[in-house]
Amino acid sequence: MRAGRCRLILNHMVQHSPADFNASFAALADATRRGVLDQLARGDASISDLADKFEMTLTGMKKHVGVLELAGLVTTEKVGRVRTCRIGPCRLEAEMAWIARYRQVWDARFEALDGVIDELKRQEKSRGRKQRR
Repeated sequence: MRAGRCRLILNHMVQHSPADFNASFAALADATRRGVLDQLARGDASISDLADKFEMTLTGMKKHVGVLELAGLVTTEKVGRVRTCRIGPCRLEAEMAWIARYRQVWDARFEALDGVIDELKRQEKSRGRKQRR
């Protein structure tokens, strides 16, 4: 039941398909896939080049690229025997907006915590002055 409540909260907060979010976050959850995106941000690369760079098999890299492609983060084009990868059309704007909302919540909580800490420090200083008298 608790998981269902969380799902409702997330769906309410996000005006984006949960499946799209799941694909994006699943793609970004893996360090290798984030590395592939970093590499492709510098320029297009073949799957062979990416596999060599990340010291993995072609099959393993194809799977990683496939996950990125399903999320719209990478596109591929096969010319002859070479499959070239490039950054895809997904700009993660909806995902960044979703994260930004949570950042606002946490920023407000930290500001409130700072206020509590400042008040405790003032009270401690005040008590220290009274004890010295």
